[in-house]
Amino acid sequence: MRQPRASGGEHLLVSLLVLYVAITTLWPLVRLFASAFQPGEDGAALGLMLSTLASRSTLRALSSTLQTSLLSVAVSTLLGVALAFAVSLLKLRTRAALTFLILMPLIIPSQTMALAWIELTGAQSPILKPLGLAPPPGTTNPLYSMGGIAFVMGIEHMPLVFIAVRAALRALPADLVEAARILGIPPARIGRCIVLPIVMPSVLAGSLIAFTAAIGNFGVPALLGIPGRISVLTTLIYQRLNGFGPAAAGQVATLALVLALMAALAILARNLVTTRVAVPLPAGAPFVPRRSAPLTEALLWLVVLVLSLVPLAALTMTALLPAIGVAFRPDTANLDQFRAVLDNQTVRRAFGNSLMLATLTAAICVLVAVPLAFLGVRRKNRLLRLLDMVIEAPWVVPGTVVALGMILAFLKPLPLIGVSIYGTSAILVIAYLARFLPLVLRPVAAAAHSTDPSLDEAARVAGAGLPRRILSIFLPGILPAATAGAILVVMTALNELTLSALLWSSGHETIGVMVFALQYEGNSTSAAAVAVLSTLMVLALAAIATLAGRRLPKGTLPWMD
Repeated sequence: MRQPRASGGEHLLVSLLVLYVAITTLWPLVRLFASAFQPGEDGAALGLMLSTLASRSTLRALSSTLQTSLLSVAVSTLLGVALAFAVSLLKLRTRAALTFLILMPLIIPSQTMALAWIELTGAQSPILKPLGLAPPPGTTNPLYSMGGIAFVMGIEHMPLVFIAVRAALRALPADLVEAARILGIPPARIGRCIVLPIVMPSVLAGSLIAFTAAIGNFGVPALLGIPGRISVLTTLIYQRLNGFGPAAAGQVATLALVLALMAALAILARNLVTTRVAVPLPAGAPFVPRRSAPLTEALLWLVVLVLSLVPLAALTMTALLPAIGVAFRPDTANLDQFRAVLDNQTVRRAFGNSLMLATLTAAICVLVAVPLAFLGVRRKNRLLRLLDMVIEAPWVVPGTVVALGMILAFLKPLPLIGVSIYGTSAILVIAYLARFLPLVLRPVAAAAHSTDPSLDEAARVAGAGLPRRILSIFLPGILPAATAGAILVVMTALNELTLSALLWSSGHETIGVMVFALQYEGNSTSAAAVAVLSTLMVLALAAIATLAGRRLPKGTLPWMD
């Protein structure tokens, strides 16, 4: 069926959306590329890039990035595949609760995860020390190492592999497994020789996504790598900008392009895996799990609790202590640290700033995603497809790359008004808008494709204008998805660190920056208190989203079946 001719209002809407994406996304990326290719001291067009790439610090950071990322992918893949097999192939009484806990590292901010594991594995661990399992007093935390960085990042990105493999296992036909059972093949061999080869493309795809997340991770390498004198590309960019400021823009732009190139190659490899290596499965009844033994379910719970809740318990216990080194006992545990951070004007301002930035970002993202999804359903043309690709770019590339692009794009005064937004909250808002728009656009676009286009066509024939058709006909059908997307944006932006670490300024601190700064200053108990408070806020938002989950499109909330 032919698409109806575009009206003047739709042309204007497309133009406004193109302008929005150009300002928030395209222009910063263009400035980043331009700065990376600027002439060096010798006047050569690629002189600065080549000298930066050949420096010892860059090569060392690149090597550490690859090593920690690959090791973390091994951890993520091993845990993600094992947990996906257990949750999908065993009939568990507590499947929903286990799934949520498995996905908790995806919900908890990166810096909070790192801080929780630091408190759990340190010499003064409130959990391991009473058991005699903590490192000897005065020794360095074992996580301040390349293996420690890889381990924590592996756990943090494990849900990415879990989600990919679980989706493939859901499509597993029952007759394949039943035929193997009839032949008397042991369950372990069925999983290893029949099921695993079928879902291997999804395993590879999830591993590549985990690799992309690992190379762009800042929170874990910053909290574990900087004390251990291990430099990766994200922390090297941060240290260069902190040490030299905008004068190092050309050098760090080159480092950012290296990160972007690595991410692009990983995404390209993932697309090749999903389109050319995936195994077509015959249609049939889905696999029905068999009930597992109580001991098996108990062991699964033990593993999940150690990965998700035990580190957070150590973090909470640390926040209840007056100082590091004090034994955790009923007479020493109190809420003084929580009162202290809430009385701290800078911390209160950081909470207010983060709430304001997250809420404003979510609201604007919804305002942009709704017309984008509307046009995506009505107008399938090259411009809109190109626009969709550009919008996805800031979410795919590492956040450090996005932040650096923002600095280069908005450091100088803006044309016409002659005012620079660098060092203000405005640059954080623009960076958040570019980074988090896909979180709203994906569920809204999925809901839009399930709406009836004849309703909009009937309204158009009846003479309804474009704004009325969007607000009265289109919006009610996709409002639950838009609300869920907005909640996901608030959850993600509330504790964001990668963008904020490079873009914050005095008076515009965020929660993530405060956790990092307090820990970096050695004030671990206050950092733990702030991290616990921010985690409670995120979990409360997750609970609200879960309560509304029945009305949301399938797959909107990753922890809900």
